[in-house]
Amino acid sequence: MQLILYSKPGCHLCEGLEEKLKQINTLKFDLEIRDITTREDWFNAYQYEIPVLRIQLPQGEKTIPRFSPRISVDRLGQQLEKYLKLSKDP
Repeated sequence: MQLILYSKPGCHLCEGLEEKLKQINTLKFDLEIRDITTREDWFNAYQYEIPVLRIQLPQGEKTIPRFSPRISVDRLGQQLEKYLKLSKDP
């Protein structure tokens, strides 16, 4: 499973989410960090929304609803697992 985090340097919310994602050990996923300042299309799409977490599906990327910055690592893992299961259902 591939997760994509749209972020930018100096974004404390982005850094916090990235740190929590890296601490989740109950799910197997690859995390790709995309710096929105490196591409104009990413910047225009996400400049007011970061951090944006997306999952790579066969039909393309799908945005995962935003989690509270105060969410614990355990709760983030539970919510992420629940969302990933829902995205697999037809």
